[in-house]
Amino acid sequence: MTLGVLANLALVLAALVWLARRARAGAPLSQNVLVALVLGVALGAGLQAVYGVGHAALVETLTWVNVVGGGYVRLLQMVVMPLVLISILAAVARLGDARALGAIAGGVLGLLMVTTAVSAVIGIVVTRLFGLTADGLVQGARELARGEALASQLGQVSSLSIPALLLSFVPVNIVSDLSGARSTSVISVVIFAALLGLAVLALRRENPEVGARVAAGIETLQHLIMRLVRLVIRLTPYGVFALMTRVVAMSNLDDVINLGGFVVASYLGMAVILLMHAGLLALAGLNPVRYFQKVWPVLTFAFSSRSSAAAIPMSVETQVSRLGVSPAIANFAASFGATIGQNACAGLYPAMLAVMIAPGAGIDPTSLSFLGTLVLVATLGSFGIAGVGGGATFAALIVLSTLNLPVALAGLLISVEPLIDMGRTAVNVSGSMTAGAVTSRALKQTDMGVFGAGADAESVAAPAAAEPGVRPALPVA
Repeated sequence: MTLGVLANLALVLAALVWLARRARAGAPLSQNVLVALVLGVALGAGLQAVYGVGHAALVETLTWVNVVGGGYVRLLQMVVMPLVLISILAAVARLGDARALGAIAGGVLGLLMVTTAVSAVIGIVVTRLFGLTADGLVQGARELARGEALASQLGQVSSLSIPALLLSFVPVNIVSDLSGARSTSVISVVIFAALLGLAVLALRRENPEVGARVAAGIETLQHLIMRLVRLVIRLTPYGVFALMTRVVAMSNLDDVINLGGFVVASYLGMAVILLMHAGLLALAGLNPVRYFQKVWPVLTFAFSSRSSAAAIPMSVETQVSRLGVSPAIANFAASFGATIGQNACAGLYPAMLAVMIAPGAGIDPTSLSFLGTLVLVATLGSFGIAGVGGGATFAALIVLSTLNLPVALAGLLISVEPLIDMGRTAVNVSGSMTAGAVTSRALKQTDMGVFGAGADAESVAAPAAAEPGVRPALPVA
């Protein structure tokens, strides 16, 4: 390890210590996450300015920095499956009426699909507004290799069918799914937990004494897993700082400038999608400003980590303890939203690519038949990507191949893919939390006292000493 690397790591350590002192001094989680984000951007930009992309000292420094960022993401991924299993099991066991489960699942899925369809329309509009086309994009070695890789993945898409997709959701080996062995493992665990919850309801009717003991055990496990989640979430500022440092330090400014039009159009489209979320919240009687103030730490983590699945624990905890969403709805929204109906990855992005590529394939991108088919395919494809994984990449493959457009051209955007994917992930997570908040409000299950509290009230990072006697970690649905 060189002297330069040691100096870099000393700066990183000093920043982490400073963030820890802010937390101990009582700085709210949302503020500390914002400070960590800015600090990470500044340090990443400074390291790149000093060393340049690809420098050996920079690479070694970022390898060590990734121990913090990557370690935090792994901790969140560690609690995803236990959280989904126990929380949904407990929430369904509390419902009292199994019919409520259908209303919850239908409301969440319906909102996810509708917002994805609107997101596809937004993608079409911003692409036409900026006049973006695939003509003139540079095909270097990286772009050509990416295009060939995408073309080789078409087999996974062509083998998809709706019956096969639905069948893949049904769990066969729940132990295997709890390990995340399949791309549909999260949904399979959701289904298993819901069925197990229904079994608890039946048991409580048939044998109230045994059912009460089982319900008490589930409640205890739920408090345990939520305490673990809160312990991990308190590390968010350090994870965000490390992740942003690494992303910014590895970004190539020249590539971003060359594809600046697509980057700007993408972020404009994502901003409009967030305005759509705000509109839905307002229609449901929820203050959009207060909503975004409270979900800021979750969106920041999603932005820096580029992982919707890893954001599930933060999403569930924030919906329940800061937005007042029913636990059952929060768990369904976070779990389904990580794999189905992703507004930016499955709606906005594939629509933008299709409109850009269509002219080169001899297709009029303004024809109503093309646009109607594009929105329909993007919406249904948002459901289909859960069967193959890979988020935006497979959503694009599904849409482009269905419309008979060359998929290899999507590889031309590889240079700015990480930068755009950060925003896409944050928008996807916002979409899932919006679906949860609106559904909970529509079903009259939202605790408006919790939602109306200050942005930093009932923070997910609140110390354990503040918990007893205030309110349970998860309210009764």
